[in-house]
Amino acid sequence: MESEGSLLHSQPKKGIAMGSHISSTIAEICLQFLKEIYIKQWLESKEILYYKRYVEDILIIFDQNKTNEKTIMNRTNNTDSHLEFKISEEENNTINYLDLSIHRNTNSTELGIYRKPTHTDVTIQFSSTHPVEHKIAAFNFYINRMLTLPITKQAKQQECKIVLAIVQNNGFPLHIIHNPKKKMIAKKQRQKLPTTTIQQTKKWVTFSYHSTLI
Repeated sequence: MESEGSLLHSQPKKGIAMGSHISSTIAEICLQFLKEIYIKQWLESKEILYYKRYVEDILIIFDQNKTNEKTIMNRTNNTDSHLEFKISEEENNTINYLDLSIHRNTNSTELGIYRKPTHTDVTIQFSSTHPVEHKIAAFNFYINRMLTLPITKQAKQQECKIVLAIVQNNGFPLHIIHNPKKKMIAKKQRQKLPTTTIQQTKKWVTFSYHSTLI
């Protein structure tokens, strides 16, 4: 069964201003209505094989023998005259969704980390007076994403080079990234241990609380 991944991005054409406090709520209601009326039927008929949404970004994998991207876009755009969906099709069996690059092979998919062309490697400078927790927050996110996402080994190596370049370009010493990375790897390995092994490594600690009221 041939399938093709496409990304649908909803964008209001007119109506409620995006700066309105209720705009996000109304957008969520519209997208849930769309799923209830159309998407569920397409999933049941197997026209759509996979559907996932994050806010207004929608990832769809459909059966090319039963439908196509134009049909899906026309149906969704006819739900309401105030809504317009824009579609991004895969190129060379690859499509970008949020911060993921999804490559479709014959019998499997491969994930990589995607950065927009407008991405810059600017973070809070190491020499700034911000708290250390604030300065390393971005790197903690990069490292955690690199270690937890099921991306290929080659993609992890490439991402590690990019993160190291960002570290150096913002004046950070390399141990800033190596220490959190070691901790996250160790934590990941502990999570794989059997429950009995984890229980044996637990330690009890007592704390005394002192107050003028006691």
